[in-house]
Amino acid sequence: MKPPIAKRIPHPHELHGDVREDDYYWLKDRDNPEVIQYLEEENRYFDEIMRPLEEQTEQIYQSMVERVPDSEVKVPVQHGPYFYYSRLDKSKQYPIYARKQAASRDLLPEATEEVVLDLNELAKEDDYLSVTVQRMSTDHNRLAYLENRDGTDRYTIHIKDMETGELLPDRIPDVFLYGSLEWSRSGDSIFYITVDEFQRPCKLWRHQIGSTESDQLIYEEKDTTFTLFLSKSQSGKFIFVYSYSTTTSEVRLVDTDSPLSPLQLVDERRDGILYYVEHWEDDLLILTNENALNFQLHRCPLDDLTTRENVIAYNEDRYLQGIYPFRDKLLVGGRENGLTQIWVVQDGKLEPIEWDEPLYTVSIVNEQDYETAEVLLQYESLLTPKTTYGLNLLTGEKRRLQVAPVSGEYDRSNYRQEQLWAIAEDGVKVPMTVVYQEGALDAGPAPLILYGYGSYGANSDPHFDPYRLPLLDKGIVFVTAQVRGGSEMGRSWYEDGKMQNKRNTFTDFIAAARHLIEQDYTTPSQMAARGGSAGGLLVGAVANLAGELFEVVVPAVPFVDVVTTMIDTTIPLTTLEWDEWGNPQDREDYFYMKSYSPYDNVEAKDYPHMYITTGLNDPRVGYWEPAKWVARLRQLKTDDNTIVFKTNMGAGHFGKSGRFNHLKEAAECYAFILDRLGVPTEETILNPR
Repeated sequence: MKPPIAKRIPHPHELHGDVREDDYYWLKDRDNPEVIQYLEEENRYFDEIMRPLEEQTEQIYQSMVERVPDSEVKVPVQHGPYFYYSRLDKSKQYPIYARKQAASRDLLPEATEEVVLDLNELAKEDDYLSVTVQRMSTDHNRLAYLENRDGTDRYTIHIKDMETGELLPDRIPDVFLYGSLEWSRSGDSIFYITVDEFQRPCKLWRHQIGSTESDQLIYEEKDTTFTLFLSKSQSGKFIFVYSYSTTTSEVRLVDTDSPLSPLQLVDERRDGILYYVEHWEDDLLILTNENALNFQLHRCPLDDLTTRENVIAYNEDRYLQGIYPFRDKLLVGGRENGLTQIWVVQDGKLEPIEWDEPLYTVSIVNEQDYETAEVLLQYESLLTPKTTYGLNLLTGEKRRLQVAPVSGEYDRSNYRQEQLWAIAEDGVKVPMTVVYQEGALDAGPAPLILYGYGSYGANSDPHFDPYRLPLLDKGIVFVTAQVRGGSEMGRSWYEDGKMQNKRNTFTDFIAAARHLIEQDYTTPSQMAARGGSAGGLLVGAVANLAGELFEVVVPAVPFVDVVTTMIDTTIPLTTLEWDEWGNPQDREDYFYMKSYSPYDNVEAKDYPHMYITTGLNDPRVGYWEPAKWVARLRQLKTDDNTIVFKTNMGAGHFGKSGRFNHLKEAAECYAFILDRLGVPTEETILNPR
């Protein structure tokens, strides 16, 4: 079967005296039967190319399934009289959320389990299910949760009566997928945020439980470059209403004891000033970047929000990112020396919690009780499975409560983790994290998968993945390039990889690849590049700039038609992201984005093998972006390498739902990569000692 060839219909875009030819613009019309026909032809071609790899795919898939534990139970988190947790049985696609009533953690083994929400039961109705937010009322009698069945960002609120197990008639559609749902203290009202026709979360509403009257619109964010989201204070006293852009924020308070009272503004928005709020004792805590690139921490009395004092002295080497107030102690989360860190505020100073490994990721478990004396921390590394510790806030003692089970044999001494540094083209040192099996590099360069993201300040931190073990055992080296555009090295790392500095993200990744080749970790014929969404833009741009460094490029749901999308304000997220990428209406932004946009820079030259995916219902990166890109690549590329393009016709940005569906998709992708890198899948290359 020959690859599909999309027809060409001239559609020039003219702006700033420049013309961009876009012969595949017609693929944006999903109501056109020819568009669906083309996507289905690409799917048939994908199936045809992957058919000879079915055995390899199944072998990889089964090796992953063998790593699925018989049961995974999260450490229960206390809220009042209950301990809440989730469990996932090996035979299930989705987790089961449950709780037990007990006076202490030590009494949990004898307590009776009560199922709060079984996603497997909900998923019986449809092929796709996503439940993103669950909020229990303060009296623990009602559960509000967000559900979606088509892969978009439009979710529906359902409310479950915990005594009867029945759903209340209250049902609210068009709610944003996260940060959009909180209860009043009494449990009589819920606050929620809906999306507009562009799927921008912009309206805050109050709903009275059981009321037949229309819900009350509390606040509307009319600036199209901002979104709304909610969070509740650790104490439960306030709901924080954030108006947020990537560069500016503004916060209002809802008193959960007085849900009918008007919103209280903390500090009006000022361009370039970001701040986040928490409540502790009689004060508000404010984390702000005002006069502090890496953020500083203030406190102010609730009755005078204009009076502020420093909680700790500012240190530019520490990037403060989160505030966690508990009754007995105040904790702060952030980054230092490229790694995540948790500090305890003690006598006006930050005292770090120490860990043994040189590479790790640590975080504070979400939604813990303000009154708790033992805070749950989650720790992991490339070699250490997710481990939950209890931190005694009075003594500072850590006790290990649980290590996530790893099915099958796992001896960490058989593997190695390390940190490498590449030198970017402007001389900046770019960190990489590396994991491989002992002996993988003994015989010289090895097959290697290089991953990157580098946008929105999001971090690519070291994490343990049991489903990566079968690939490590085949001699694959996994490397993550922590390129600029993330925040691994602080806020400046993000600022140096956005807007007019975006090119640094791509050249950092290229520098990482060249370093790996120069240091004999791999060769171009043995290396694959992977990235998803904005990371798909990264590897797509790199395919244009330095495709000769890679044998395979794997862009998932890739943002590759940057200029066309950022001009179109009818597309979800466009106006929200002008502070990330730029606004093409500005001449300088336009030509800078055009200089790296993968779709606009496809050339008549050789490209690596490519494995590209998208979702028909994706509101974040329209399916037409990779569809157009693939069509142009097929038109212009001069090599005989394979491009496959798979569209999930009933899903969105995150692919199919369900654990085993995800593993199957991952196995397909790995089978393609390993086949193109010449790695056999029938037997293990290396044997653990």
